[in-house]
Amino acid sequence: MRDAKRWQLREPQAAWLLLAPFLVTYGLFLVYPFFRGFWISLHDWNLLAVAFNPDAKQFVGLRNYERVMWGSNIQWGLLAAPLWQGLGLAGLALSVLLHRSGRLSRFNAVALGVGSALLVLLPGFHPGEGGRWYDRRFWPTVGNTILFVAGAVPGVTITALVLAAATNRETRAMGILRTLFFLSQVLSVTVVTLIWQIMFSPRQGLIANVTEVLGGTPINWLTDQQFAMAAIVIATIWWSLGIAMILFLAGLQDISQDIYEAAALDNARGVRAFWFVTLPNLKRTITLVVVLQIILHFQVFGQAHLMTQGGPNDTTQVLVRYIYQTGFRDSELGRAAAMAVFLFVIMGTFSAIQFIVGREKDG
Repeated sequence: MRDAKRWQLREPQAAWLLLAPFLVTYGLFLVYPFFRGFWISLHDWNLLAVAFNPDAKQFVGLRNYERVMWGSNIQWGLLAAPLWQGLGLAGLALSVLLHRSGRLSRFNAVALGVGSALLVLLPGFHPGEGGRWYDRRFWPTVGNTILFVAGAVPGVTITALVLAAATNRETRAMGILRTLFFLSQVLSVTVVTLIWQIMFSPRQGLIANVTEVLGGTPINWLTDQQFAMAAIVIATIWWSLGIAMILFLAGLQDISQDIYEAAALDNARGVRAFWFVTLPNLKRTITLVVVLQIILHFQVFGQAHLMTQGGPNDTTQVLVRYIYQTGFRDSELGRAAAMAVFLFVIMGTFSAIQFIVGREKDG
């Protein structure tokens, strides 16, 4: 008995023992590669040269970040990007008004204000007379990525919410419909892009055939600068609906029917009940879905790579694809790692916002 007690683990020791395999795996495959990538970003690191001679790399400090994100004679102006900066100013005003009216919590108002301020600040930087960006493709590529996220995230969120509300009934038909809507989620990006390349084909695609039946002229979706990004967004919305819809269904089923019955006594049914009862009770789920979608879609790669190859004229070139090309096609691994760190900061910021919002609502 004494020997058994001697070898009996205390609760903290048992917990660490059970966590050890996960922590070792997490450290080896996530934490170490991250810090290794940051270390590479501080070097002039040619992939092929270092492969044959490990001493070929050269420490350059933050020079890669300067080369990627800055330039010569960079100026700032309030009207440098009127659309984006106008949206930022509108967001600042909206955050103040909603907070003063009590419709937005202090933290959410600050988060909206900070995001809006960045939207005013960052697009305002531009090369002055005789100046230029050091990496002329980087910021347009970031802009393309933001444009993609701005189209895909609201599209997925709104569509998934509407489908979840429409299928939130315990019937066999609704179960079948939920399964059908979720099926696209299990497809690989290769299959998804192949399906939508056929759909968008100006000769044999379904969209072209419908357009001709209605008397219109088919559009070359994937080769037209005005429609190529829209085509990628549409394909992504169709592909990404499943998880978001399931999350909304879980949130809807957590809302007590007693609330709807009480609202019905005040003549709140249908759309009014959805607006005044459903949406307020889904705030946390909506926040979770939006943040997860933002993090996911900032990493877009396969759709742009397989459907348009970043074209036409770089209008669908996205950040992860540019990082891939810089690192593995041009062998400039240090510069690619600096862009990857920039992307990590963006995703980490949205993850922190979601975490803080979740803690605030728990409190």
